[in-house]
Amino acid sequence: MTGKAGKEQEKGWIESLELPLPSLSDNRGDADRLAEALRRKIGVEGVRVDLDLLQQIPDRLREWDYRLRCILFKERAGWTLAGIVPPDRGRPAGIAVDLGTTRVVLRLIDLATGEILAQEGMDNPQIEIGPDILTRIHYAGTQRGLADLHTRIIRGIDERIRALCSGQGIDPEEIYLMAVAGNTAMSHLFLGISPKWIIREPYIPGVNMPGLVRGRALGLDINPCARVLVFPNIGSYFGGDLIAGILYSGLHKSPETALLVDVGTNAEVVLGNENWMMACAGAAGPALEGGVTRMGMMANPGVIDRVDIDPETRHFSVRTIADAPPVGICGSGLIDLAADLFLSGMIDIQGRFVPEKCNDRLKEIDEVRHLVVVSEDQSGTGADLYLSQIDLDSLIRSKAAMYTILETLTHTLGISFDEITRFNVAGTFGAFIRPESAIAIGMIPDLPRERFKVMGNSSLEGATRLLQSRDAADEIYAIREGITYMELNVNQEFMNRFSAAKFLPHTDRSRFPSVNAAGI
Repeated sequence: MTGKAGKEQEKGWIESLELPLPSLSDNRGDADRLAEALRRKIGVEGVRVDLDLLQQIPDRLREWDYRLRCILFKERAGWTLAGIVPPDRGRPAGIAVDLGTTRVVLRLIDLATGEILAQEGMDNPQIEIGPDILTRIHYAGTQRGLADLHTRIIRGIDERIRALCSGQGIDPEEIYLMAVAGNTAMSHLFLGISPKWIIREPYIPGVNMPGLVRGRALGLDINPCARVLVFPNIGSYFGGDLIAGILYSGLHKSPETALLVDVGTNAEVVLGNENWMMACAGAAGPALEGGVTRMGMMANPGVIDRVDIDPETRHFSVRTIADAPPVGICGSGLIDLAADLFLSGMIDIQGRFVPEKCNDRLKEIDEVRHLVVVSEDQSGTGADLYLSQIDLDSLIRSKAAMYTILETLTHTLGISFDEITRFNVAGTFGAFIRPESAIAIGMIPDLPRERFKVMGNSSLEGATRLLQSRDAADEIYAIREGITYMELNVNQEFMNRFSAAKFLPHTDRSRFPSVNAAGI
């Protein structure tokens, strides 16, 4: 995998210097000489230098004839010197991290060129404690629980760093910078800070702007002087992953009004432009991730990510990841399934199965209706894969929450959906979702399809950009200060609209003309 920062790299984190040699008439200390050269070149009054790096400077400057490359990093509190390397040797690198609740993805970045050298992902090692954030937060409150969760994520990241470096012939000690973007709770666990008060009224995080920390202080096996910047969060339910997503999307610099939607543990939404931004979050994530269905699974080989039902014959066609025999379904597949069930008349506007249309696919198990999506002879489990009425009810509540979040946000600002010029969909959810299916069930507004833009892993992309451009360091704090957060838990309008959205696609069918055109 390759990629460059282009013109942004002119302001990367490495500065090459050639210092004036010391003499009897110029007896400045070596560190002072270096600091003055940096001041002249990049225009800063001071650069923080740790003692262990100060101890290296005298011998290194003489060994390299006072020519060197400086690896810098920046936060609100100022600049830090994270390392020095020879002018013509070494390959200083950085690691960008998308710190997801379910999945963690790392990128290895060449700090000299901005090139993306390699990428690896892993299931979050904390899943063994609990698949959801709430379980982990409660576990963190037990004796040694916080230390256990912290150690698990640090060890997992260390393993992936070693694998990335090994594949590129880089020593982990050549990792000087890290940028980490995650939700508020995940950032706390990564830092070893108790997330206990995030879920207790008045829902206050331990820290909103952790700034730069030393990698070794976290237990990371990288360069002893390396610095880690954890993206700031706005509050308990709006984390650094969204700040990173905004940075990557450019929403904060857009003259036109746009939306950014990221569905994970929660559905988090930002609406705005270069002049203003408003954000909110709500619990629409688990069902839309496929996490509430009996056959719901994370996106792995054999998981159904696309479903098509012929409206005439009602024949099911499923696509699985890696074309493996089907073993479960993820969020995009679940949305496809619900949409086509509705469009083929197999479920009604309340999301109830219609027996005469479902025929022999419909079975009753423990007095609950179940639809056979994949029969036992075609599944990878040797058993039927079902969608139950309970599963459908959960999905409809979640899709209603998603639409209501969007509706409440736009209505609060006096903006219609038609005024939104770009609808950015981020995360794994956004990478696989088909807008037509999401519109058919009334999860997102019925906008022209060209307005939808799949952002991919915007959290990882934002973290990558921070390692490629020093301008991004200022941007992330400007983004944070420019966002107004709306609390939905106390918003009565949200609850009123939510009830109207619990139908397919909505009680007000005029909002979804493309679905009406399909003859439903």
